[in-house]
Amino acid sequence: MEKLVITVATTGAVTSRKEHPEIPLHPGEIAESVYEAYRAGAAVAHIHVRDDAGDPSMSLDKFRETVELVREKCDIILNLTTSGGRGLPLTDEDRFAHLALKPEMCSMDCGTMNFGERIFSNSPQFLRKLGKAALAAGVKPEIEVFDTAFITNALRLAQEGCLAEPLHFQFVLGVRGGMDATPENLLFLLRQVPAGSTWSVIGIGKGHLPLSAMALHMGGHVRVGMEDNVLYRRRTPVKNNAQFVERIVRLAEEFERPVATVAEARKILGLA
Repeated sequence: MEKLVITVATTGAVTSRKEHPEIPLHPGEIAESVYEAYRAGAAVAHIHVRDDAGDPSMSLDKFRETVELVREKCDIILNLTTSGGRGLPLTDEDRFAHLALKPEMCSMDCGTMNFGERIFSNSPQFLRKLGKAALAAGVKPEIEVFDTAFITNALRLAQEGCLAEPLHFQFVLGVRGGMDATPENLLFLLRQVPAGSTWSVIGIGKGHLPLSAMALHMGGHVRVGMEDNVLYRRRTPVKNNAQFVERIVRLAEEFERPVATVAEARKILGLA
């Protein structure tokens, strides 16, 4: 079984300081939180940025500042979001302009869905543009899967030459509007993934630990962080992002599944 790749998602576009007063929102805070998670065992950092008021942003300047600060601290694999934030007036190109910063990975949400109370739009035209831009920049997309059609869409993009195989899938289960965070749903999705692919799982809310344990046992990988959860356990807020990583490292030790270093994660994920 491959070593375990742990991704930390420190910030996201949704979680606010009303939900958790310590969530990192500004470049220096995000970089410090990434570094703490890296020291705890994370090999990949999934990065969102916020504006000065703490609202979702796709500002190239904010991404540049955050990326530079993280790179000063450690060599963790950077995975930059292309989600676009909540209803921001963006062109397709605005959503992936930061690929010029040469992250090793970027997120790619392969479908449109209801996301809570909003529509999360990812048109086929946008996905083709993003796939081709990532290929040109040498960036590996992480296919984020909220529902079964997202896998079908990704496979079609690969057939069209917009994605290079083997693919890496990130199953995001438990978002309101997507598939529930249940073991049955994860197994159903895994049956549709091509042989040779790598995969990871996110369980939003109470689905976090059961799905993480499944990934540990089945050879998948795990994402944790305050983008996805702010409670460490019921009624107990997490202290910081590193605390989530530390728990997965302890569980991995119990499962006798070694945790991948950054260098080992690069090989597992097929990064240059």
